Amino acid sequence: MKVLAFNGSPRKSWNTATLLKNALEGAEAIGAETELIHLYDLNFKGCKSCFACKMIGGKSYGRCAVQDDLQEIFTKVEEADALVFGSPIYLGRVSGEMAAFLDRLVFQYLEYGPKQTLFPKKMQSGFIYTMNITEEQMKQSGLESHFAFNTRILERTFGPTELLTSCNTYQFADYAKVVSSSWNVPEKTKQREEVFPLDCKKAFELGARLAAASHVSE
Repeated sequence: MKVLAFNGSPRKSWNTATLLKNALEGAEAIGAETELIHLYDLNFKGCKSCFACKMIGGKSYGRCAVQDDLQEIFTKVEEADALVFGSPIYLGRVSGEMAAFLDRLVFQYLEYGPKQTLFPKKMQSGFIYTMNITEEQMKQSGLESHFAFNTRILERTFGPTELLTSCNTYQFADYAKVVSSSWNVPEKTKQREEVFPLDCKKAFELGARLAAASHVSE
């Protein structure tokens, strides 16, 4: 049983990465083998609209034809039993790296026909979002429609999915060194100390659920 996690943040030890690591620890507690992949370490770009993955009788039908670091990743995805995606929210959406990755990952399996997906099996997945804004601001911003869209494409491509949001995260290690008067730093500090550990626990439980569900379906 293998669970893959994809970090869409450029930082490897901050909010998003920490939650992903907790999710993988949860999966490991169920007996899963895990791997955390940092997208910013990979050499790739977004979809080129070459449509090689859509050509009737083409050698790349249902497979992305672009030869870069994602080819190995796509092989790992098809060999996995569950996936966890994680991204910070930048300007009202996932990071550019995560968006480009999702374009490449999902579009190759999208069939303009009755199957809708060419992915060879059903698989559990989860998406962890971290953001600098509060939960109330998240609800006012319209971000939930962005999350719902991502949920739909993951469900259509792979199968059942769930999400976890972590709000009002600590953006800087030292707020005294940056212009940050827009933020309530004491409130953020309290959130970091009291709420973020609970988010880590939720991430652990999410990973455990994904691994357990994948084990049952084997």
